Amino acid sequence: MPVHGKMEEQLYQKACKVLPGGISRNVVYRKPHPYYVSEASGCYVTDIHGVKRIDFANNIASLIHGHAHPQIVESVTRQISRGTAFTIGTEAEIELAELICNRVPGFGKIRFVNSGTEAVMGMIKTARAYTGKTKIAKAEGGYHGSYDAAEVSQSANPSNWGEIDNPNSVPHVPGTPRGVLDNVVVYPFNDVERTINILNRHAGEIACVIIDPVPHRIGMVQATPEFVEALYTWTRMNNALLCFDEVICFRVDYEGAQSGYNVTPDLTSLGKIIGGGFPIGAFAGRDEIMNILDPGGNDFRFPLSGTFSANPVSMTAGKIALEMLDREAMKMLNYNSTIAIRQIHEAGKLAGIPLSITGKGSMFKVHFREDAPTTYRESYEDAALKKIMTLFLDKMYEEGIIMINSCSCVLSTVVTQKEIDILSEAMLNSFRHIKPFLNS
Repeated sequence: MPVHGKMEEQLYQKACKVLPGGISRNVVYRKPHPYYVSEASGCYVTDIHGVKRIDFANNIASLIHGHAHPQIVESVTRQISRGTAFTIGTEAEIELAELICNRVPGFGKIRFVNSGTEAVMGMIKTARAYTGKTKIAKAEGGYHGSYDAAEVSQSANPSNWGEIDNPNSVPHVPGTPRGVLDNVVVYPFNDVERTINILNRHAGEIACVIIDPVPHRIGMVQATPEFVEALYTWTRMNNALLCFDEVICFRVDYEGAQSGYNVTPDLTSLGKIIGGGFPIGAFAGRDEIMNILDPGGNDFRFPLSGTFSANPVSMTAGKIALEMLDREAMKMLNYNSTIAIRQIHEAGKLAGIPLSITGKGSMFKVHFREDAPTTYRESYEDAALKKIMTLFLDKMYEEGIIMINSCSCVLSTVVTQKEIDILSEAMLNSFRHIKPFLNS
């Protein structure tokens, strides 16, 4: 299969004249140039050469039913013909809100925005307004979008992350205000004792503790029940809110990742799959907290607007996508993921390489090490490992498989055993391809 070609090179040269780096989001950046899509359907993406590949990236976990699902296309097309955005309300917004709030026991009310980043921003500002406090706490390495406060320490590395007992608040972008860093408390993921000690040093100042229960950037390692329950207990004792970021991991179970714990978060940010392939974000939580966004209520503290928030196209697509993702569909999706993981483990043994796999539900990450990481610092990937990962991903692309650039896969409901077999065979060939580099 051709990986690079004249057509891509020409497109990239044009792109570089009008786009920084020739791209609008870093995830598509590759050397010597990005790949370009022609069309996609189901779990297959066709490039501009007419070559089809199986998509296990699904636009970074946002496409739960693959590409151009007929039911979504039909409903969205019908809505587009009636209008795409209005300065008055739509029934579609109410219907999707009802669907999501009825699905998750802890969701009293929900507010829609336009992206996962906006969802986290809204969640943080709601927590601050509700508690009257300014600081937030987040896990070292945790990714929560592009908001200044949310991205603190998401790219921390050995040169700047400091002592594990007191991790530094590391800016992600130069010029981040010192005040932002001072208002973000960084804790070590899955480390109960150290985290509680750190939070205690800021007791009375923290508005919310944010956690992604299956954080993609922290090696897709699940938060332990003990850790989540410790955070919950601490927030109860210190007048703070426990906030789950389920923008990505809402897909892991029918009621989201939070259904796997014995505690209920106060607020949850959502995105990706709830938009059915269209831009969306949302945050939801207890009525008494969410009511501070009610401009007609008695406790209105947080005015929030957004030109394209709750646009009927995203609302319609999201409603169809979640209706199709019923309990049976979710069960089958997660079952297929367990089959894929088992076959990948077998491929690793055949190739004779060190291998572990983390994740939950329909999302998992491949690690080129025998013992799976449990914390951010354990999962940290240095330059040498990242080079091997790039070799692996490029080989997988040659083999006809598209993965997320963290060596992760997310399945869609349209994936079958046929595609899983192709995936594991491609993994075997790619494992053998990088084996000499792992042993060097």
